[in-house]
Amino acid sequence: MAGFIAHDRWYETIPHANGITLIHEPWIKPFFRCNMWHVRGRDYDLLFDSGLGVVPLRRHVSLLAERPVLCVASHAHFDHIGCHHEFEYCAIHGAEAPILQNPDGQHTLAALYANEDMFDACPQGWNTQQYSVTGVTPTRLLKHSDVIDLGNRAFEVLHTPGHSPGGIALWERATGTLLSGDVVYDGPLLDDTYHSCVPDYVSTLEQLEKMPVSIVHGGHFPSFGAVRFRQLCAEYIEGRRKAGCPVVTALPAR
Repeated sequence: MAGFIAHDRWYETIPHANGITLIHEPWIKPFFRCNMWHVRGRDYDLLFDSGLGVVPLRRHVSLLAERPVLCVASHAHFDHIGCHHEFEYCAIHGAEAPILQNPDGQHTLAALYANEDMFDACPQGWNTQQYSVTGVTPTRLLKHSDVIDLGNRAFEVLHTPGHSPGGIALWERATGTLLSGDVVYDGPLLDDTYHSCVPDYVSTLEQLEKMPVSIVHGGHFPSFGAVRFRQLCAEYIEGRRKAGCPVVTALPAR
């Protein structure tokens, strides 16, 4: 590991098309490095996920301090909710709101993964024993088919259980953009945590792969297009079917 990184060097922003910017923590290894997606809106901005939470996000990423921001959690694992408490307005699916409010090491997975092995270089002041996520009460509880309206663009909330029970993705039909969180990204999908459910995961991806997606911005690893999206969904579904995953005809109530 290459020592400690000053806070003013911790974050990197990378502009993408359609007013979307990737914010990430490049010193964290890719499997653990959360992609935070900032979307510029007319009335306010959207931030999908907020990273590890050790380095203040709004203080060191200027575009998050310019305008009102709704900070949405794709789910309540530690690497996605670390800075939610910095935002006046934050949202999460109701199934995982209790974890966001009281984020202990077990339920956020921090007890398993939040240690020096995550990093190529640690943020200045990192201490594994003292790391914790600051809880926050969400100002909005999301459910399937809710709409997040930024004034000039709208994202539909898709409940995507499997990786975790309250996982969500955000779908912008007008541009074919899917902010997918951790339900699908171009890397090894995690379905063996304490609250993962493989049958739900299969059912979720069976539904998602039918969508007319143009671009997917996942919770980890680089973005990808429609062909790779369908390939990733199909590979997971086929792999779990071969492993004897039971058929689920419907997802649980959303």
